[in-house]
Amino acid sequence: MNKIAMACAGLLLGASSASATDRTGAQELFQGIDTNRDRMLQFGEIQAARAQMFDRMDANRNGLLDPDEVRTAVEQVKARRDFQSAQVAGFKAQASRMDSNGDRKISRDEFAGFIPDRLLRADKNGDRTLSLSELRTLRRQ
Repeated sequence: MNKIAMACAGLLLGASSASATDRTGAQELFQGIDTNRDRMLQFGEIQAARAQMFDRMDANRNGLLDPDEVRTAVEQVKARRDFQSAQVAGFKAQASRMDSNGDRKISRDEFAGFIPDRLLRADKNGDRTLSLSELRTLRRQ
């Protein structure tokens, strides 16, 4: 399961998988997202985890992520070195796409409801669930 779980570290941001040095954290992240313990990740589970992540990122608790809060989140990721710099750049691009109403702020609904393209493509059968097989494919990419 560790190889599968490694892909999960990037699921919430839509980035690539976690580094090999963060297998334990990735395992815990997978287990935290997989709330029904079926060893698959339903998009609803991913969205619920993204909502929790939003709450941690929303420093001023106004229900919106402004550009400064997004920059702070990116800097925290860089500081932890959990992701490569290309993945951080990917998060920045994703952030602009999450802002569906174009107000330069990301609401909790915009953030939580956003399923990154990488995950949509990984869902080969279109059931809005990432099976172990689909997660393995995601990990190899």
